[in-house]
Amino acid sequence: MEKRQLGSTGPTVSAIGLGCMGMSDFYGPTDRSESIATVHAALDAGITLLDTGDFYGMGHNEMLIREALAGRNRDNVQISVKFGALRDPARNWSGYDSRPAAIKNFLAYSLQRLGADHIDIYRPARLDPSVPIEETVGAIAEMVKAGYVKHIGLSEVGSDTIRRAHAVHPICDLQIEYSLIARGIESDILKTCRELGIGITAYGVLARGLISGHWSKDRSGAQDFRQMSPRFQGSNLDTNLALVDSLRAIADEVGASTAQVAIAWVAAQGKDIVPLVGARRRDRLTEALGALDVKLTPAHLAALAKTFPPGIAAGARYPESQLVHMDSEKPAKAS
Repeated sequence: MEKRQLGSTGPTVSAIGLGCMGMSDFYGPTDRSESIATVHAALDAGITLLDTGDFYGMGHNEMLIREALAGRNRDNVQISVKFGALRDPARNWSGYDSRPAAIKNFLAYSLQRLGADHIDIYRPARLDPSVPIEETVGAIAEMVKAGYVKHIGLSEVGSDTIRRAHAVHPICDLQIEYSLIARGIESDILKTCRELGIGITAYGVLARGLISGHWSKDRSGAQDFRQMSPRFQGSNLDTNLALVDSLRAIADEVGASTAQVAIAWVAAQGKDIVPLVGARRRDRLTEALGALDVKLTPAHLAALAKTFPPGIAAGARYPESQLVHMDSEKPAKAS
């Protein structure tokens, strides 16, 4: 397994990480046994980075990871945890809390659920508009000093927030959506991270299955997040699935699956980028791992860039109700 360092100060991790969210939440029914088997298969294949959030399944995901890691060497695994998202008993969203006291509370519960004495990368899931990022990062830095956290990350924030956070404590990576049809970070955020020596852990590399080659219109009634995603609705879905046909043609030429080419493209954008794959089953994991063997030539990369220019996707990547709370979607400030 190829390794990549997360930024100039972060840990060295596998070149591809496993996003565990779907094993507990957001994408319909889950299978506990298959989920654990998938985590085991990932570890056996050399994946060391496991990504979760304390609000995935209301703590279920962290407990699932604890069970999957039983009997394994914890020192061989890096666990990344997002915190701060608030939910009610009906699983609705009710804001974000990144106050220092809340952070320490969230962290204590995560350590207990994971059965761990530390978390490798700890990050706010979104920017809390009522708490300066300096206070949030300062509180996590105290937990770094105390040994409960190894590294500090960020998620879905813009350049100004990144700079302010990094001035308080080194940030190892920014977790943000990045794929052939979600290239928004290239205009400003990616440049800022590279200037500061901050890595990228890219989620949504298959656009929640949309560009995996496995999605079809007859699945659009699935009872999960995609029911609310603009890119899966009406004419947007037709337009986006037509893009997949172009991707499939390039994949056929390369001799790989559509999903493998999509993942390989993200990985090819820089050694400072680690794709996170949200495989919930072993067969999907095996396919994703095959992306590491896909060699995209400059001609292939040029063809993909031409076919998937920034802004090509129809529909926003989140519903408007969520986009308004995403710091990464705000226009960059003029320098």
